Amino acid sequence: MKVIEHLANATRPLVSVEIIPPRRGRNVERIYDAVESLMPYEPPFIDITSHAAETVWDETPDGTWKRRVTRKAPGTFGLCATIKHRFGIDPVPHVLCNGFTREETEDALIELHYLGIENVLAIRGDGERRDPPDHRSVNANALELVGQIAAMNRGEYLEDLEEATPTDFCLGVACYPEKHEEAPNLERDIAFLEEKQRAGAEYAVTQLFYDNEAYFAFVKAARNQGVTIPIVPGLKLLTRRSHLTSIPRAFNVSVPEALVAEVSAVPDERIADVGIEWALRQTLQLFEQGVPSAHFYVMQDTGPLVALLELLRRDL
Repeated sequence: MKVIEHLANATRPLVSVEIIPPRRGRNVERIYDAVESLMPYEPPFIDITSHAAETVWDETPDGTWKRRVTRKAPGTFGLCATIKHRFGIDPVPHVLCNGFTREETEDALIELHYLGIENVLAIRGDGERRDPPDHRSVNANALELVGQIAAMNRGEYLEDLEEATPTDFCLGVACYPEKHEEAPNLERDIAFLEEKQRAGAEYAVTQLFYDNEAYFAFVKAARNQGVTIPIVPGLKLLTRRSHLTSIPRAFNVSVPEALVAEVSAVPDERIADVGIEWALRQTLQLFEQGVPSAHFYVMQDTGPLVALLELLRRDL
């Protein structure tokens, strides 16, 4: 089922998650165990991140340096296939601009189409921008990537192919309640989201936030600027003291003073409880205001989220 169908057909509040593949060479069973722990709570879909290729310089025995390109966490498509066929959950692979040419993107989308995967999230992605080899090209930003995927949904490929079969991806994008760090202002950032909508985006998932008022204000402003697609709130549990500085630095978001005070007032072993309680209040308020779904960035450790889901099951 497509993400927009999950959202439209929901008869109860939904909770979806985002996980990351294991680092190269690590055991994938930890990921499967994480998904298994969520099964009692029936997540409608699970996002699987993708990681751009990065340049690594290796010193050779003769003292020179050799450049190579590597991906630290491959396996997105394999995880998608397993989650779909082993667990029966709709996977949402992330498709990136950075680190991939348009030709590589087209090949990847064909593979996903063959696997029966119906959803993708189109984002620029972190990582370096690679110069395309030979005659190949790149998508400069998420808007161009959305355009490429939407074109494939119309049966338009990079080459003029006879009897080309259209894909049928539900196309999601990212958005930023506190604006993207590179945007000059929130209004321009929302205008870029509206452009992605016109290019083919069918829903958006927000960057994480800890203040629901930021989300509600963003949705109102987006609607006023013509954005009509569903906007799913993205949340992340704050579970350790270092998150007070690492999360704002990594994601360019703010942490409310009330949450800082609550974390500062407890010993380290109680911080996860504070984060779970804060997320519980956030989620319940979102659902009370009619938001049909919340999306949690959990990476690989689902323990705190499972504790939260138990509390939601009690209170909903």
